[in-house]
Amino acid sequence: MKATDLTTVIGLMSGTSMDGIDAAVIRTDGQSRVETGPAVTIPYDDEFRTRLRSVLGERGDVPGVERELTDRHAAAVRRLLDEAGLSSDLVDLVGFHGHTIRHEPDKGITRQIGDGARLAATLGINVVDGLRYADVAVGGEGAPLAPAYHRALAGGLERPVAVLNLGGVGNVTWIGPGDDDLLAFDTGPANAPLDDWCRRMTGRPYDVDGVLAAGGQVDRGRLDRLMEHGYFGRNPPKSLDRDEFASISDSATTGLNAADGAALLAAFSVAAVVRAVDWLPVRPARWIVCGGGRRNPVVMSGLRSRLGVPVDDADTLGWDGDALEAQAFAYLAVRSRLGLPISFPGTTRAPRPMTGGRFWPKPN
Repeated sequence: MKATDLTTVIGLMSGTSMDGIDAAVIRTDGQSRVETGPAVTIPYDDEFRTRLRSVLGERGDVPGVERELTDRHAAAVRRLLDEAGLSSDLVDLVGFHGHTIRHEPDKGITRQIGDGARLAATLGINVVDGLRYADVAVGGEGAPLAPAYHRALAGGLERPVAVLNLGGVGNVTWIGPGDDDLLAFDTGPANAPLDDWCRRMTGRPYDVDGVLAAGGQVDRGRLDRLMEHGYFGRNPPKSLDRDEFASISDSATTGLNAADGAALLAAFSVAAVVRAVDWLPVRPARWIVCGGGRRNPVVMSGLRSRLGVPVDDADTLGWDGDALEAQAFAYLAVRSRLGLPISFPGTTRAPRPMTGGRFWPKPN
């Protein structure tokens, strides 16, 4: 692989919201050139989502769930290839994120399940996985990793600009005037507490179209107490485990009806992003939002009201807001093979720009 070549690569992402697998094709040189292609999302069924939830924290049948997760990713790649009319022989590489079941970088621990060797053997395509491990091993946060890709996409935009991903956890990439002006960190909770609340109170996996939150009232005293969490006072770069806020969210919603609880947790996601602005070197002229949270009108309305600058759905720029994370891991896989940095002091607190990833060649 040469730095001047465009590589055809598939990226795979199973996010902390546990909604399913995103698979996306891009062609890239791993630097400034990116051509995006088809993408698919394969939702998890409730039964598998329950099994996946059961291994969070590295508990339960991790090997069994890992095998099934890997095979589901293989099926997602096959479906993407079929829908795109693309032969696997034309794909040079797969960037395989796996699924994070434990993330405690302060203890030097991050764990993404997903068997790269099995995936390479099943698909007959080279695979890169384990993209967070090298960063955490030298004291980095291991997250977020998408900023290098955000920078490539935002090449023609007015700066400073912020790219906000609202998955189970929220994360922001601040891109300044220079190519090396990057700051990134997890803002706090995004979809995870609200999704868990909706599942308990309504049996639905998330608040569809924000209808539940829109029908509730925000208890400002409870919101203020949520925002007292110590995470918000920590200097970035910083990152979170999906369930970091689970206990305080449960406590804060005690006694609330379904709508008021949803309204509170949606407001919590917004307030976390607003608090993140205090850490940015210069206030962004614009925010671009990707991830599932951008589909919640209550959250998006709250962001637009409180940030005071344009807040745009990534899709309005011609980006694919659902596939962006999968595309990012495709891009990072190419950078890994080229030995280029995928994390930086300003994005993960790594001591220096770091490459990473494990390479699993396809069988001969």
